[in-house]
Amino acid sequence: MQTAITKLLNIKYPIIQGAMAWVADADLASAVSNAGGLGIIGTGHDPVEVVREKVETMKNKTNQPFAVNVMLLNPHVEEVVDYLVNSGVKIITTGAGNPGKYMERFKEAGIVVIPVVASVALAKRMERIGADAVVVEGMEAGGHIGKQTTLALVPQIVDAVDIPVIAAGGFGDGRSLAAALMLGVEAIQVGTRFVVANESNAHPNFKAAILKATDIDTVVTGTITGHPVRVLRNRLTKEYLALEKSITSQEQPDLSVLEDLGKGALRRAVVEGDVNTGSMMAGQIAGLIKKEQSCQEIIEEYVNEAKAVFQTKQSYFN
Repeated sequence: MQTAITKLLNIKYPIIQGAMAWVADADLASAVSNAGGLGIIGTGHDPVEVVREKVETMKNKTNQPFAVNVMLLNPHVEEVVDYLVNSGVKIITTGAGNPGKYMERFKEAGIVVIPVVASVALAKRMERIGADAVVVEGMEAGGHIGKQTTLALVPQIVDAVDIPVIAAGGFGDGRSLAAALMLGVEAIQVGTRFVVANESNAHPNFKAAILKATDIDTVVTGTITGHPVRVLRNRLTKEYLALEKSITSQEQPDLSVLEDLGKGALRRAVVEGDVNTGSMMAGQIAGLIKKEQSCQEIIEEYVNEAKAVFQTKQSYFN
């Protein structure tokens, strides 16, 4: 399945793993890269020493292309960028900010830069400053999301920019990969399904919660903070949403109480397996996931299902 993205990144399949905090480590990312996709190391708020360790571990686990995600709100971002431009890393994805400040240095180092965007205007801006591609994320995704659906947003951005577009949010199987390609994208980014991969170090309780989820088991929290997050329903989300509702009636809402409630919640879910008070970030496609597989099996299933769709639907045009 050759596309502009597979050629740009020198990967076999147009499938990219999401940079999920506490999940996207070298074990998972290397398995994705070794299976022909693009594995991504998540760095979050990591100090440079931790980022260096993750990259070196990744290099020992794969000789295939991989990426490092740079969270631009990381308080250590300057040191992280200093390291990455000299590390030999060839692909960087960025989130939570504008990478323009670092673009010249990335380019001088020969790094492919792929920002995550949630609007047409931002995609066009990223193209202007030199981005090689963009990840377009719709509200169906797990974790931090925008306000537009993938189906509506993706074709608008495909029409607006000349660089390759990667679609994220709502891609749970090969049928959706086929649909994305028909919308004009060059690859999809997959998060939730890789959480339950054999090689994922996410806690078994978290994986089990995804595997038993139905179509209505995700909810969006944090809307009033301006930073909405899609997660699986649990006791934490019930308390959080009730608190959000009570705060909206206040003349001067104190949003710090929401921050306190969610502090450390993602780690509790992913690392400790707390499915009651942990933040179980997952996309709406969770209801499609019914089994734990290797990254190789997941990627091959996406590709084979997409090929089957294209072969079957040719009859529409005969």
